[in-house]
Amino acid sequence: MSLVDPPVAEKHALWEDALAIPSGAFLMSFGLSLLAQIGGVSGGIAGVAILGSYWTDWSFGLLFLLFNVPFFALSIIRMGWKFTVKTVITVTLISVFSWVHAHFLDVSTIDPLYAGLFAGLTVGVGMIMIFRHGGSAGGFGILAAYLQARRGIRAGYTQGAFDVIVVIAALATVSPYILFCSIVGAVLLNLILAINHRPGRYYG
Repeated sequence: MSLVDPPVAEKHALWEDALAIPSGAFLMSFGLSLLAQIGGVSGGIAGVAILGSYWTDWSFGLLFLLFNVPFFALSIIRMGWKFTVKTVITVTLISVFSWVHAHFLDVSTIDPLYAGLFAGLTVGVGMIMIFRHGGSAGGFGILAAYLQARRGIRAGYTQGAFDVIVVIAALATVSPYILFCSIVGAVLLNLILAINHRPGRYYG
């Protein structure tokens, strides 16, 4: 028998969620905006929305919100209303913040490799903040959160598998070097998730 009692998880207060979720959404939207400005691509539904913005006149934010709607139903059924409400708020904030970045941030001269790395870092940290406060960034993140909570499969592994699929789909649109920079960022993102977000690692 252990001489030290295991730590007891303490739920986040409402004010903590109210600060953390917008902060995480802001970081994620910032990273995604960097990728969009260099013509790069991300993984998951965000990547699908970025590619859609290249192929159409629709903005990333609007496509990101629309593509997430079917996943909200999965969230309600599998993860419950509390998780779903936080996820809807997160997705909406990412869509809004992406519009804000597009109007106030111009990094067209940034080195693509630096942008890919910085995007992977900010999106990864933002996702951890949102996951740890009981929500997700929508899309495949809902499935990743569900599999980790119910099956013990690390969210980073699930997210990484979907990222590979989206990156392959981007081959016809994104230049090889920009795609390489995007992949480097995606690898960093999923390493951050795999190392920092797994069962038993975090309490609260």
